[in-house]
Amino acid sequence: MTDDNIIYVGNKPVMNYVLAVVTQFNNGADEVLIKARGRAISRAVDVEQIAINRFLSDVTTKKIETSTESLSTETGNTNVSAIEIIVGK
Repeated sequence: MTDDNIIYVGNKPVMNYVLAVVTQFNNGADEVLIKARGRAISRAVDVEQIAINRFLSDVTTKKIETSTESLSTETGNTNVSAIEIIVGK
């Protein structure tokens, strides 16, 4: 999987990320990785569900991984939840 096939979900509207996923598949990608951390996790799940249920009938969820990442902040280290969702044909 190339870096082009990774969608990092942040604070933009959900449909921006759905369009990015659909565009990747229209450009010939076999798999797309949707990544998010913290509060964006629920948005990443929305992106995956909207993409496969409304726009991409031949695409399914292949794998979902959750993890905890340690981030350095001004006040020290903090743990943040993360999710990786792989969708593919």
